[in-house]
Amino acid sequence: MSEFSPDIEAQPEIKPKGTDVKRFILDLLETLILSVILFLVINAVSARVRVDGFSMRPTLEDGEFILVNRLAYKLGVPKRGEIIVFRSPVTPDEDLIKRIIGLPGDEVVIREGRVYINGDVLEEPYIAASPIYSGTWQVVDGYLFVLGDNRNDSSDSHSWGLVPLPNVVGRSILIYWPFAEWGILNHNIITAVVP
Repeated sequence: MSEFSPDIEAQPEIKPKGTDVKRFILDLLETLILSVILFLVINAVSARVRVDGFSMRPTLEDGEFILVNRLAYKLGVPKRGEIIVFRSPVTPDEDLIKRIIGLPGDEVVIREGRVYINGDVLEEPYIAASPIYSGTWQVVDGYLFVLGDNRNDSSDSHSWGLVPLPNVVGRSILIYWPFAEWGILNHNIITAVVP
């Protein structure tokens, strides 16, 4: 024979008045605090920037939004060919986006539609057209020489000089809007120059 135990009716749990309201407020506060912490962490390591103008054409178009890695140069060093966002040396409240061409110690020469670094010509498949201007710049320690990919329609180092490293916000990572243009940016890191 099997033992039979009758169902014992469960007694309802008695909660003090206001417990549900307190729990709701506590959950709401936890969610808000976690949201603020997440927001601060995301803003500490990244930035979202809107491309304004055509100076980086054909790589970037006017109105695109890009994600920027703020930690890139706190954990590493800039490389020739990387696309960076920085505070303008001319208008400090304005952020600009350009490509690194010259690093500290480099001599940058632009002549006859070509860019030369330390005497060697750069191969630049990413530009809209060859530059129609010329000049020579010596990149000193603590500075970068930057150019827009749309060389003849870009306000950059050829017109206003070098970018101080502390002005650099970070390295651009990807285009995230418009969604049809979504993609990782190809930085065309220039590790060798064409003789």
